[in-house]
Amino acid sequence: MKDFARLVKLMAPHWKSMLLATLLGFFTVGSGAGLLGASAFLISGAALHPPVLELMQAIVGVRFFGISRAVFRYLERYFSHDATFRLLSHIRVWFYQALEPLAPARLMEYRSGELVSRMAADVETLEQFYLRVLAPPLVALLTLFGVFAFLARFGLGPAFVFLFFFLAAAAAAPLAVRALGRGGGGLLGETRAALNTQMVDTIQGMTEIAAFNLSARQQRQVGELSEKFLGLQERAAGIRSLSSALAGLLMNLAMWSILLLAIPLVTRGDLDGIYLAVLALVTLGGFEAVLPLPMVFQHIEESLAAARRLFAVIDAKPAVPEPPAPSPKLRGYDLRVRGLSFSYAPGEPRALDGLDFALPRGGRLAVVGPSGAGKSTLVNLLLRFWDYREGSISLGGQELKAFPPEELRRHISVVTQNTYLFNASVRENLLLAKPGAGEKELLRAAREAQIHDFIQGLPRGYDTPVGERGFKLSGGQRQRLAIARALLKNSPVLLLDEATAGLDPVTGRKVMESVSRLMEGRTTVAITHDLTGLEGMDEILVMDRGRVAERGRHSELLEKGGLYRKMWELQNI
Repeated sequence: MKDFARLVKLMAPHWKSMLLATLLGFFTVGSGAGLLGASAFLISGAALHPPVLELMQAIVGVRFFGISRAVFRYLERYFSHDATFRLLSHIRVWFYQALEPLAPARLMEYRSGELVSRMAADVETLEQFYLRVLAPPLVALLTLFGVFAFLARFGLGPAFVFLFFFLAAAAAAPLAVRALGRGGGGLLGETRAALNTQMVDTIQGMTEIAAFNLSARQQRQVGELSEKFLGLQERAAGIRSLSSALAGLLMNLAMWSILLLAIPLVTRGDLDGIYLAVLALVTLGGFEAVLPLPMVFQHIEESLAAARRLFAVIDAKPAVPEPPAPSPKLRGYDLRVRGLSFSYAPGEPRALDGLDFALPRGGRLAVVGPSGAGKSTLVNLLLRFWDYREGSISLGGQELKAFPPEELRRHISVVTQNTYLFNASVRENLLLAKPGAGEKELLRAAREAQIHDFIQGLPRGYDTPVGERGFKLSGGQRQRLAIARALLKNSPVLLLDEATAGLDPVTGRKVMESVSRLMEGRTTVAITHDLTGLEGMDEILVMDRGRVAERGRHSELLEKGGLYRKMWELQNI
């Protein structure tokens, strides 16, 4: 019930459109019943061969209800789908706004395919919540009152017969369908999500699957999920067919029961025979509103299952809370770390243990060490992807925790090992750093990153698509685009996280030339395995198991003959 109430609350901003669509739905059903009733009255009356003028009311009624039904149906479809699409847009924005603060710490436990499924399939499932769950019962309730009042004018007997069968179709049939399909809606959604997740993993890992000859196994797993999904769909289709048959049976029983009740009234003269067909056909027309109701519980189950999967994600508390007070003003861009310790989960070994350093504005600090030494953890904390509890990190004399993550990241440019490029043009990928940048700024950043000439040689220059994740470009080209993006952002603090990792020595040296230009005048922290070019660093921290094993300049560390010297010798054999 709680999840149902949350879904209804999500739809509250669009209640006016939904109410209008519901009323239009009632008018559509009413016009349909009116058309059948007026047609029956016209045909029955015409069989008695009265003067044409006596039939004019019926003729006008047929025309009116025929036209109004078409108009109301069009308006009902228009406004109901408009409300639905606005609702879906609202839900997507709401979900993304709730999802963004959770990245990346809280999203690490989800597979990418699972998140895609929740963002796409589950949100799409909620499209049914208004059209198939909320609107039909309201339309049916209004129709029940309208048809009951009409039939009651001719006698309470037909009215109560209609009431009995209408309620049976509106309540008993849905309960029977619910009993047959219990759990099917939720299981259908879960299976669809699992299949989507498997397909995304298959596509993303296509190279590894082929390289390790795992295609047959992957096809088998996808096939099993597909068969399960198809089986659930067949079961749902069977239930839908049964519900339609059951509703049709009750509708016809209601019509025949009213006929059997009304015929003696006509025989006794208590009811004009011209109205016999009117009562029967108005009853049939009124049942149009009840036909969708048997599937309401099935749609509720699917919608609530989808909603629970969405709520399970967004109900997680962000790893980095927003500070209660407004952001303080920075007095500079010097960076200081004191006694910083951090572990990713309680009971796990510390990724950082008592880290200390001071970096003045415009200073250059390199952090090196073997894998697992805590280098990337430092970057995660500086960007506030995770929150530290022990120690202190200050920028310009202000504690990092005093800044909202989004505000803090405006002052920082990042170049990582795995530069993500969207499947868009070179220009669009560069403008991510500064959407309002002009053409001159864009070209200057590309020239400084030594990528301009390459871009100009592409088929469409800066408007050339780079492909999914930038796979149309080489590793060095992707890194230079990342450097150009950082230059365009022009932030005073620069974080380099393995900016040259995975590149060949020649490309790596060229990229380092661009990196050196990028570091000029910026407070720079460079995380790296590659010790090439560290002679220009003001200080080098050599980390091991979360602690600082050595610190000093390049020449000093070589003279010490410690861990840094060993790493340097291994790279320069």
